[in-house]
Amino acid sequence: MSTLPPHLTPDLWLSQIFASREARTGGVVKRQVRDVERLVGRRAFAREVARRGFQAVENGRHFVVFCNDAPVRPLR
Repeated sequence: MSTLPPHLTPDLWLSQIFASREARTGGVVKRQVRDVERLVGRRAFAREVARRGFQAVENGRHFVVFCNDAPVRPLR
């Protein structure tokens, strides 16, 4: 992980994501994999997603977090 600006901690970054209106209303948030890895780390991100009872998928260069516990069904 690289150094964060002094005003931004990994915990604060995670809190900001999940405090967004989209997350609070059970929607979907998307973050670039490189940002997650650089700012908080993949494992910490996955732990926070699971702690909140959410689900996430990785697709290309993004993590997509479903901020609810509804089933995720891929379309083909």
